[in-house]
Amino acid sequence: MAASAAKRWLAPRSSLLLSLLFMALKSVRCDDAAAAAVAGGPAASGEPPHRRFEYKYSFKGPHLSQPDGSIPFWIHTGNAIPSADQVRITPSLRSQKGSMWTKSMVSFDTWEAVVTFRVSGRGRMGADGLAVWFTSQQGLDGPVYGAADKWNGLGIFFDSFDNDGKKNNPAIVVVGNNGKLVYDHQNDGTTQALGTCLRDFRNKPYPIRAKITYYKKSLTVMINNGFTPDKEDFEFCTKMDNINLPKEGFFGISAATGGLADDHDVLSFLLFRLTEPGQQALPPAEAEIPKEEKDKYQEEFESFQQELDKKKEEFHKDHPDVQGEPIEDLYETVSDREIRQVFEGQNQIHLEIKQLHRQLAMILDEQRRYVAVITDEVAKKGTHAESGQPDTAGQQMSSVIATQQEVLKNLNDLRNSFHESLKQMSSAQQHQGNAGAGMGTYETVQHFNDIKEHLHSVRRDVEHLVQRNPPNPAEKMFKCPDFPPIPPCLSTVHFIAFVVVQSVFFFCYIMYKSQQEAAAKKFF
Repeated sequence: MAASAAKRWLAPRSSLLLSLLFMALKSVRCDDAAAAAVAGGPAASGEPPHRRFEYKYSFKGPHLSQPDGSIPFWIHTGNAIPSADQVRITPSLRSQKGSMWTKSMVSFDTWEAVVTFRVSGRGRMGADGLAVWFTSQQGLDGPVYGAADKWNGLGIFFDSFDNDGKKNNPAIVVVGNNGKLVYDHQNDGTTQALGTCLRDFRNKPYPIRAKITYYKKSLTVMINNGFTPDKEDFEFCTKMDNINLPKEGFFGISAATGGLADDHDVLSFLLFRLTEPGQQALPPAEAEIPKEEKDKYQEEFESFQQELDKKKEEFHKDHPDVQGEPIEDLYETVSDREIRQVFEGQNQIHLEIKQLHRQLAMILDEQRRYVAVITDEVAKKGTHAESGQPDTAGQQMSSVIATQQEVLKNLNDLRNSFHESLKQMSSAQQHQGNAGAGMGTYETVQHFNDIKEHLHSVRRDVEHLVQRNPPNPAEKMFKCPDFPPIPPCLSTVHFIAFVVVQSVFFFCYIMYKSQQEAAAKKFF
């Protein structure tokens, strides 16, 4: 009885445990499927969608730009600059706009776009940003990252500048529009955003790669952060469900700068058509083109191939040195160019340093030569002094004698000027009389004091010249000639006469100035 009761008690509980275990396994499967859907991976059946590359809506280097500056299947406007390996949508200059759009309209419903780009600038902050578009019309020019506003479709914005001041930039913002909304610049589009994520995509060591997948009305954005060279190292950014995009539209890339500026470079844009597993996206290739047209295209291809082979043979004949080299080695990649530029810069620095080294060596040799010459001169002077040769002393004595003779000449000139002053004084006294005897008393006394100071300074200079050279042993060998007798420097009569002459000149000057001022006042 006890055993049967235990069995009856355990039976409902065992069934309850089994049901709980089944529900747990089912929830794990649902979680795995949801995680796979978020990653943009396989469909509900576990198989990923089929991808078909669409070259008419893609571009990629090298040899991206044509000789006329165009890009096959794309158009560019504004400040966009195509080159061999990339397209610079906007250069790092203020208030620049540029864009590029597909010439043909995309007509398939589901797709996947992989965009490779660089955003680089010198400052800590950049502006304004880059945008990837899928719209029903080409927005060639406008205020929204270089493209038109009020678009009908989708815009994925790589916003660099923080307009709203919330410190939530750089960011990736997905904004949809039905052709009637005006983009909210002041809030960085956050009020209209369908999805967003914060990612710093400026000044990264490797290009940024963005994978945008639109499959079964779900839009998924994956980002490669540019820190590793692995191109498939994507991380999840955002995912939106129930997104209705136009069935036909144009793909575009645009960028703009404002008060701040960045270089916005797009290296490639690859578009893939997606189809569900088990469904054939297009009819077979044989059914697409009629047989007659196919034969015609085949003939054109063969003729083109033959012409190309002839040109290759002619090129190898004209350039035998490059024969046998792979054609890829003739072109330079971006990394190779950067390495070459670094090497050339270091080589230039090395050459400049060698040139400076040679110049310093020349200067050092000149200094050594000057030091040797000076040392020899000092040694020669030392030997002359030790041997008692009178060459240097004789030169000094001759210079002293010449200086003294010049002083004597100056004194004679001064005496002659005194005589001339006496003559002018006597003539001036006859004409002036006693007029103006009381004028300029203070100025006259001051002038006399200046004359005395100058005479004393001349006397001191003469005495200094006579006593400048100390006694020299060489003076015993040379006896200076006696000076001629010099009359007294200045007698009392001469001094008074000189003072009177100076006073007369001073009075005459004052009278002349007063007459000039009186004549000038007549004109006022």
